[in-house]
Amino acid sequence: MHRRLPIRRLVAALPLLLGLALCACGASGEATAQATPTPPPAAAGPGAVASGQYPDLFAEAGYDAAAVEAKIQAAFRQLFHGDPRNQAVYYPSGANEHGPMAYIHDVNSNDVRSEGMSYGMMIAVQLDRKAEFDAIWNWAVTHMYHADPKHPAHGYFAWSVRTDGVANDEMPAPDGEEYFITALYFASARWGDGEGIYAYRSWADRILTDVLHRGAITGATSTSKRATAVNLFDKDAKMVRFTPDLPNAAHTDASYHLPAFYEVWARVGPEADRAFWREAAQVSRDYFVRAAHPKTALTPDYGNFDGTPWAAPWRRESADFRYDAWRTAMNWSMDWSWWRADPRQVELSNRLQAFFHRQGLDRYASLYTLAGKPLGGGQTTGLVAMNATASLAADHPRRLDFVRALWERPVPEGHHRYYDGMLYMMALLHCSGRYKAWLPEDTAN
Repeated sequence: MHRRLPIRRLVAALPLLLGLALCACGASGEATAQATPTPPPAAAGPGAVASGQYPDLFAEAGYDAAAVEAKIQAAFRQLFHGDPRNQAVYYPSGANEHGPMAYIHDVNSNDVRSEGMSYGMMIAVQLDRKAEFDAIWNWAVTHMYHADPKHPAHGYFAWSVRTDGVANDEMPAPDGEEYFITALYFASARWGDGEGIYAYRSWADRILTDVLHRGAITGATSTSKRATAVNLFDKDAKMVRFTPDLPNAAHTDASYHLPAFYEVWARVGPEADRAFWREAAQVSRDYFVRAAHPKTALTPDYGNFDGTPWAAPWRRESADFRYDAWRTAMNWSMDWSWWRADPRQVELSNRLQAFFHRQGLDRYASLYTLAGKPLGGGQTTGLVAMNATASLAADHPRRLDFVRALWERPVPEGHHRYYDGMLYMMALLHCSGRYKAWLPEDTAN
């Protein structure tokens, strides 16, 4: 959708890539770096993964279980199998030796993104839709995955590809890899492993190993005669990078920090790396506290490893709260719901929702400086959806107002249905307790 420029690595000529969480100066001119966060006290009670009880916020808000199920199924039908002209984002695309293929289309930018493909797979595994999951995965492996060991993006997925499979930008955006990996682990646990590309766990292990351990590779790409890329996680900072290409590898993006997923990897990923992923989860929790504005809890699109915003040279507004940053609250709230590791996430959600509540539930905008100055954008379903997921961690009574606001939104359609629709669909699953960590038995703890 409109969260990024149609060609996210528009300035490949520089060559610079995609962005991250936050910057201390930037267009808003607000400093948000904070002192080293105080370690959190022990959280009371087990998280949803250990207890098996995933919060049903819709039930808390008074909605009938049958109505919730009907709403979820109707949203899935529309976004995956609705009218291809103005409703669907899922498009069947022939078949190959592995079976049927399909892609998730960013209609607004007219491309296929690793982000949307991995979201589509996560939605499919949560709803037990194996056919759609396999078709998306087949297309992603066929048209987006780099198997050439000499390519700078070897082991990763091109972040933006045309619908005919030709890459707009061959380099990755790490949030795609993070969702691919986790969706594959969940598919393995829920459905069992098949053969070839459907050996889900083997593929998850393979990608996760490259994400952490792949060395530097220099070579030509479709946008550069000579590019060098490294792994997707900085081993010293223990953080996900904004992008692995060297000009941008020392930055991050708050919305790419997914400690809930790292805890999964620490239980089912390659054993030699499990300690690293446990540490990375806590580093991300600390990062959220550093990056969130002390009054609004808003985070910027792109950031530095120290938690300050990063105004990227080609996109100075990345220091503001914009389209990427909408998702950050979902990330810390999912982590709290699943693992109960950091009570500071409760305060973050309370602070964020208090800010938006003051703006007016039916009036708040989409874009802000970190201090809360509106930058326009109108109210969008994607942000309404993400603010509802913040209720997984919030404990103030206003939390259910945000859940009801999501419920009242129709399924997105039209030109911007991709980003709004994917976030809407995931929010429905989160708020209904149907977005779960599918793990092998005896691994939750």
